[in-house]
Amino acid sequence: MAHLADGNRKGALDMMDFQLKAQKPLKELVYLELKHKILTGEIESQTRLMEIDLAEKMNVSRTPIREAIHRLADDGLVKLEARKGAYVANISIKDMLDVFEVREDMEGFTAYLATQRITDEQKFKLDEIAKRYEAATKRNDKEAVIELDEEFHNFIVACCNNETLAELVKYVQELSLRFRYLYYDDFSLYEGTAEQHNRIAEAIVSGDADKARKEADEHVKTLKTFVIELGEKIESGDGANIEVE
Repeated sequence: MAHLADGNRKGALDMMDFQLKAQKPLKELVYLELKHKILTGEIESQTRLMEIDLAEKMNVSRTPIREAIHRLADDGLVKLEARKGAYVANISIKDMLDVFEVREDMEGFTAYLATQRITDEQKFKLDEIAKRYEAATKRNDKEAVIELDEEFHNFIVACCNNETLAELVKYVQELSLRFRYLYYDDFSLYEGTAEQHNRIAEAIVSGDADKARKEADEHVKTLKTFVIELGEKIESGDGANIEVE
């Protein structure tokens, strides 16, 4: 009976997911799908986006593909050139340093505000996410680590209960997501990140807003230092497929 109940629950969730997707216009679904593939690295930098090929693969007409490509260009994820056409934009070290400069102050403030507004239920949830992240690092589960890293930071934003802040952070986090899929091959980095997440969570849960801000700031500074060191490796010919500038 338990298996049957689980099956019914899964079926209900699948149906709910289908209904939510069905409520979105086709052009929105196409845009979100392509955006996800670019952010996660499934479609790599410099890949040319051919409308006909994408339309066939996604089983849609060329019109929503064309509209999605132009929206992605507005997002800075796609480049449009007269003779070259549309292709996925490179992500450079300078791009990431620009992002981390913004994240450094933004995440410190977010952690500070979350400490003041978090509920008891949210405290439990935040601690649980941090523990799941740590467990994912121990089993070397890259996909889970990336997803839980994003979930951890997004949940802190949710605890702030500030829609304007949430929109600002969302844009910055999306830019960071592409980089996560590249730099997270270095497991030593996110073993240290697990410790940093735990310290941020502990400060927020304990109600120490100043410490939460400090720990969040230090977390971003550590990542920023990693990006600088990665840039130096790339310049010396020993780095990931990322441009320095």
